[in-house]
Amino acid sequence: MTGRKVLVTGGAGFIGSHVAEAYLERGDHVWIVDDLSSGKLENIPEGAEFLQASIRDPRVGELFASVGGFDLVNLHAAQIDVRKSVNDPRYDAGINIDGVLHLLELCRTHGVGRIVFVSSGGVVYGEPEQRPTPEPHEKLPISPYGVSKLTAEYYLFYYHRVHGLDYVALRYANVFGPRQDPHGEAGVVAIFCNRILRGEPLTIFGDGEQTRDYVFVRDIAAANMLVSDVELTPGTSLDHRAYNVGTARETSVVALARTLNSIGGQELPVTHAPERAGELRHSCLAIDKLRNLGWAPRHALEQGLRETFEFIRAKENGR
Repeated sequence: MTGRKVLVTGGAGFIGSHVAEAYLERGDHVWIVDDLSSGKLENIPEGAEFLQASIRDPRVGELFASVGGFDLVNLHAAQIDVRKSVNDPRYDAGINIDGVLHLLELCRTHGVGRIVFVSSGGVVYGEPEQRPTPEPHEKLPISPYGVSKLTAEYYLFYYHRVHGLDYVALRYANVFGPRQDPHGEAGVVAIFCNRILRGEPLTIFGDGEQTRDYVFVRDIAAANMLVSDVELTPGTSLDHRAYNVGTARETSVVALARTLNSIGGQELPVTHAPERAGELRHSCLAIDKLRNLGWAPRHALEQGLRETFEFIRAKENGR
């Protein structure tokens, strides 16, 4: 199925731009809505139509009306900073809950074919007892960001069961890759790359033994393409239409720093700072459900880190 009308919110961002690019390559007609609070104009792929606006902006409704509705809406726009959510929970909820509700009402009104919602496997489970963590695991988020993402999933399930909206929730692990900004937990990759290129020490918060599941951004884009098309049975529970997207492998921050130092040909010292509020100790996602649909991560960690490092180095050098 190609040539569909696709809206990607947050499509000027690090991950959203890769996803928008993949839809265009597939032959879809793509519109991007992004307020550029963290996204960048340079990330918007050629061929996409662009509206600079918040997802709560009334002009988004005008866009739905002018296009005549969308076949597919991909929700990447979000407040993604755990620490900001801790400091200002109402701001986080305003975007991640109220903003999503605004879009869901538009999707219901205009009869959107499918919604792909970006959730977070890194926060909705809290500190899981089981790792890699499967989708049905107990949800005990320990940050307002995790609460808002989980709340949005419940709203999606409500709209699915009551209004018939078709949706998929992708619970991302820690995404990294080209175009990444040094924000969020996976932003540590970009931060370390920048510091290595400048010959600066690498700062680790806490003891560095905390672990994350790092997944390359093009594997994330491939997962979005798969769930945009795959036929699914009606959702019978919150986790029925939810899919973890990761690698099922844990990497400590200390090991990440060591690998990036090696890639950069450096032996820069590592310094430690106090742990940060709201951050998890460990996170690693089971991906069997998505594998059963035909998806698998194609990029090994070091391969993806090398490509990311070279992208950042080229950008630093003005190429």
